[in-house]
Amino acid sequence: MDRSAALVRLLAEDQAEDRAVLAGEPAYVALRSRDRTRREAVLELLADGWPEDAAALYAAAWIMNHGDLWEEAAYGHRLAQQAAHLGHPGARWLAAAAYDRAMMYSGRPQKYGTNIVPDGVGWRLWDVDPAITDAERVANDVPPLAEMQARAAATATPQPDPTGAPEWLRSAMRRWGTLPPV
Repeated sequence: MDRSAALVRLLAEDQAEDRAVLAGEPAYVALRSRDRTRREAVLELLADGWPEDAAALYAAAWIMNHGDLWEEAAYGHRLAQQAAHLGHPGARWLAAAAYDRAMMYSGRPQKYGTNIVPDGVGWRLWDVDPAITDAERVANDVPPLAEMQARAAATATPQPDPTGAPEWLRSAMRRWGTLPPV
């Protein structure tokens, strides 16, 4: 199987996953393990360079966006930027979302406002840089900030147990005053 086809197949596997699982649950742990295996496969497939195939780059970017580290999300951002440059229709949004995820994982405000997180009480939009305009968001296929805030407020899934949350999220919950006492 060629590299581009392998990347597209990995994305199909990724997209077939049920992501409506709570962090810390056995199903979530298994999902994150499969995500890690796919990221490792992407890195191996791209070790000798990137394909000039927008769909393959988009697939690789999406998989890297499901990473655990800011560096993985930042790599996904760069892949998605190249996929957008080559004309992939969903890549501008993915580039914005991966950039936001990299910022979030490093404890900084996101630029576009694509990440909704549990805060120990409800769901909220991760902190957003106030200097970014809705025009910039729309230019990157991201909905206006008010729409994303409404989506966060309407999220009704249960809160995961924060004891297993990554430090970037626990630190934010302390800053927000929503980290439940232990």
